[in-house]
Parts: sequence; structure tokens; C-alpha cells
Amino acid sequence: MPSDVIELESRQGKHRYASSGPLSAVISMLASLRVNKIWRLLSPWPRTHGQSDKLRPTAYLDGLRGFAAFLVYIHHHQLWAHVPDQRLFFESSFCYDGYCYFVALPFVRIFFHGGHFAVATFFVISGYVLSMKPMSLIQSGDQAKLADNLGSALFRRWLRLYIPLITTTFIYMVFTYVFNIWVLPLKRASSLGAEIWGWYCEVKNFTFIFHTRAEILSYNFHLWSIPVEMKGSIVVYTAALAFARCTRNARLWLQIGLMGYFMFIVDGWYCALFVAGMFISDVEQLASKNELPAFFERLRPYKMIIMYHCFFIAMWLGGIPAHSADVKELRKNPGWYYLSFLKSQSIYDVKWFFLFFAAVMLVAAIPHIGWVKRFFETRFCQHMGRISFAFYLVHGPVIWTVGDRLYAAVGWWEEHRVKNLPQWVNIWELPKTGPMGMELSFLAPHIILLPLTLWLAEIVTRMFDEPSVRFPQWLYKSTTTATKPTKLPE
Repeated sequence: MPSDVIELESRQGKHRYASSGPLSAVISMLASLRVNKIWRLLSPWPRTHGQSDKLRPTAYLDGLRGFAAFLVYIHHHQLWAHVPDQRLFFESSFCYDGYCYFVALPFVRIFFHGGHFAVATFFVISGYVLSMKPMSLIQSGDQAKLADNLGSALFRRWLRLYIPLITTTFIYMVFTYVFNIWVLPLKRASSLGAEIWGWYCEVKNFTFIFHTRAEILSYNFHLWSIPVEMKGSIVVYTAALAFARCTRNARLWLQIGLMGYFMFIVDGWYCALFVAGMFISDVEQLASKNELPAFFERLRPYKMIIMYHCFFIAMWLGGIPAHSADVKELRKNPGWYYLSFLKSQSIYDVKWFFLFFAAVMLVAAIPHIGWVKRFFETRFCQHMGRISFAFYLVHGPVIWTVGDRLYAAVGWWEEHRVKNLPQWVNIWELPKTGPMGMELSFLAPHIILLPLTLWLAEIVTRMFDEPSVRFPQWLYKSTTTATKPTKLPE
């Protein structure tokens, strides 16, 4: 009996397969479903085909963002797994109240409690990256292109930030409702329609950044930083436009003044972080063209000493105790009593005052310290940088669904787990041997949790994150005219 010949289209071209009977039907079905595309979408392996191995000059910032996202992951898991008393000592300094844990040591604590430091670093990186092109155009005096660049950036920014947030929270909401998955932060509605309406009401309020009250998204409360990111972006674009015609020195002084306003006059620490990133970008571009003010040139012989001091000071300040916003509580932590008196009266939450200086010093120092810069240019950090936004979006839902159950299974007791997940409690109980934060029963669940989070982040990056960059670009080009560049008003 002669065999059928079937062509199956793949990325490399068309391939011919000889088969007969049921096998022929199966292959035909696979071809019609475009299995290759589905596999590429759901594959846990990053796509590297056709990508250049040459790193961009600012690749270290991508790696820093990725590593910071990983620190957020660790921090949130540590707090979610451990009991309240342990959380207190995680977020306190070494030997607080007489308890001396390894994870609370200076510098070491960054790797267990570095989530707040990571968020502050995100904001400085964003200010740097968002202002790179505008600063280049300002320094070159190209006012016409600057107006178009800022208009395009502002047009695209909301869509770029909120498309992934809206899609992932919608999928998470439907998934937990349809499969009746109990999740601590969520209250189940009477019907799917009511659940969708509740999600819509939350999301539409959350995406409006000019509310006079703080909005919390119960479907993913870790995403409080997204509206902050949008506000900071507007500050950067507005400042770039406002300072476009200023002289070099005036522009630098105005940025410093703006940071001072946000840190010492009003409680605008996050705005100060974005402006600081903008300032670093401005200075580094001037330095690359040997156009720095004379003050900086006088410091050139001491550059490495200054940068190393900035790096180590950043690592110390980045580990600030964060169990309380009250400066009086900070003074109870060994090593922080005298530093606490430096806090500005205008900043309500004391940790953000010190994290401002930590994050700014870190981002400023890294490109000048070779071994640190090379670490953030490694493949792991670069990969984490590519999926960092999606990783940030999905790690919370993984904690509250799979993580909560695995922590209950290996013996991490919490009242809400005993009450709502009794079938999971202690079914694979493991000993809590090892230093706090590195117990066997804490590390074991991450054999599942970390690969699962990385895989979901890879999928979300392909399905929502990358399209959220391309779609606003297409929309902007589709809705604007190809006329001469807009000029700034005289």
C-alpha cells in the first residue's frame, strides 16, 4: 500500500513526511494546529535564535533590573512562608531585640530582604532609561525631534505598563474562580459575572493615577508600584520638556533642586528616584562627550575611590530595617540610631528616605566598577532582565495559589492554611533545619516554585509584555501624520 506524503510547515521551511492511515490524520491535525507555534509560545526555554551576543552599552541596567526582580521574589516568599515573629526579625537589623540571625547581617540581608531596595532601584533605572533619548536630543539641541520623542513616549507609556497588568489579572481572576481555588487575598463572588464586574471596578480605578486616595489591587497587591511608575514617567517627561532650553549647568542644578524638593520639602521620594535616574543619564552622556562641568573634572582622579564608597554605602543603606515606618522604631535597631537623625521631616516612611540614597549610589556606581558590571551582564541577569516585568507580574499569583499549598504541605503553619487548606497541612512535613531563611522546608518548595514562576514569566513575556511594546508603537504610527517634526514653542 503506497504511503501518503504530507508537508508540515515549520520555522525552517516545509518538511515532507511519509505516513499512512491514522498517522497521516494525526500529522495533518498537528500541521493544521501549527504545533510549532504553540510550542514556541509555551516552551520554557528563552528564544535566542537570531539574537546577537553583543551587549548594548546599558545592558548592565537590564541585568540589574532582572536581579532586582529576583530579590523581590525572594523577599516576598520569605515573608509569606514564615510566621509573624520571624518576619519581624527578617525586616530588622542584626541582633535586634537580642536575636542575631545570619540573614539580618549587613550586606547579607540584601539577598533575603532586598525587595524594598529593589523597587527603589527599579525607579532609578526607569528614570535613567526613559530620559536617555530626550537627554541626547536636549544635549544636541534638536528641539524638533525632542517634541516628537516626548509626545510618542507619553502616548505609549500607559498602554505599555497597563496592558500586561490588565491581561494577567483577568486571567488570574477567571482561573481562580472557574477552578474554585481558594486564595487568601480574594473573596469569591456569587457568580462569574459578578467576579468579572468586581475585577473591572478595581482595575478601572487602579489604572487612574490621579486618584486622591490610594488604590490597592486585590487581584495582585504587589502591583502597587505600577501607578507609581506611571506617575514617575510623567515627572521625567515633564521635567525633560521644562528643562529643554536650559543651559547645561542650569539643567543640572534644576534636576538637583527638583530632587531636593521631593525629598526635603514634600513626601515625593518616588519622584526623586525618577529624577535621580534622569540626572545620572544626563551626567553620563555629558561625560561620554567630555562636556562635564569643571567640578566633575576635578573629581576625575578620585573616581574609583568615590564609586567604591558609593557602592558599599548603597549596600549598607539598602538593608535598612523596614518592619515599621516610624523613625523611633528604626532607632531601636543596632547600627541605625545615629543615621536615623538624618531623615527628612517630610518623608513619612523612613525606609524610603535611605533607600533613595542607596538606589541612586548603586546605579551611579555600577558602570564604573568592572566586576560588578560584568556580573549584571551575565546570561542569568540578562535573561532575568528580559522577563523581569512578567516575573514581577506572576510571582505573586504563584505564591498565593501553588506556594501557599506547598508551604502548608511541608510544615509551615499559618492559621489561614489550617482553616482553608486542611487537606494540604503537613502532608510532606520537612524539618526546619538550617539558618532562618534557608531552612530545608523553605528551600524544598522552590524546586517547583522557581521553575514554575520562570516558565510563566517567559509565557507572559511572549504573550503580553513584548506585544505591549509593539502595539503602542503601531498605534502611535497609525494615528499620527508623517509631517515635519513638531517644534517646541518659542
